[in-house]
Amino acid sequence: MTTWSPPGPAYLFCPADRPERFAKAAAVADVVIVDLEDGVAPERRNEARENVRNSTLDPATTIIRVNPTSSPEHERDLAMLHDTSYTTLMLAKTSSADEVRSLNHFNVIALCESAEGVVALEDIAACRNVVGLMWGSEDLVASLGGYSSRHHDGSLRDVARYARARTLIVARARHLLALDAVLLNFEDLDALALEAADAAAMGFTGTACVHPTQVGVVRAAYAPSEAQISWARRVLEGTNGREGAVRVDGLMVDGPVLAQARQILSRVREP
Repeated sequence: MTTWSPPGPAYLFCPADRPERFAKAAAVADVVIVDLEDGVAPERRNEARENVRNSTLDPATTIIRVNPTSSPEHERDLAMLHDTSYTTLMLAKTSSADEVRSLNHFNVIALCESAEGVVALEDIAACRNVVGLMWGSEDLVASLGGYSSRHHDGSLRDVARYARARTLIVARARHLLALDAVLLNFEDLDALALEAADAAAMGFTGTACVHPTQVGVVRAAYAPSEAQISWARRVLEGTNGREGAVRVDGLMVDGPVLAQARQILSRVREP
């Protein structure tokens, strides 16, 4: 298995046909996802590929989203990428392990956003060149014949919640990155804060953003609060390396709680 460790939880999509935004996106986000797929109109994809070919973003913090293998644009995307220093790509609409294995020269984040992709998650995650999994709500619901992934109050419908949970569990079982889907309503930062905090609490590695204003919200949601940090430190001090159950702040602390405390402290970022 290939390893790849991004520096933070905020991933920002940037259309490949807007090269003037590349540097700005890189300056704001932890990782930039340069999009050759849905973010670019079909008639501009040749231009978009040239923009990627001529770009100078840091390969360590840049992902290129390529078109699905079923698209004639896919091979054109790959031919261009072989002329660049970018080594990590996101495969749109990943539906099988064979698709991922065909990209053996790249680190792959498999974007599973169809019924076929969600069903095949375990096989996809087992591919040696996969470094992460991400799910997508709108394409998933469309592949099911539906038309909305959310209720009127903005909460995810059960089928979307299932795909989200399944992506997380399969990714973490393989020690892969687990990326949560975008919130398209980029003006509702309160909703994003709640959703990203929920993602962080469950174990997601990061959340994808569609607008720069979402980046700070995601970072804040993934950063543990002072109260959480203080509690985690008290847990570690209270156990003092001892095995078995120990009482800390009126809570019976054993192995799983100790592991959660360590997870909290692992999310503390240096200033």
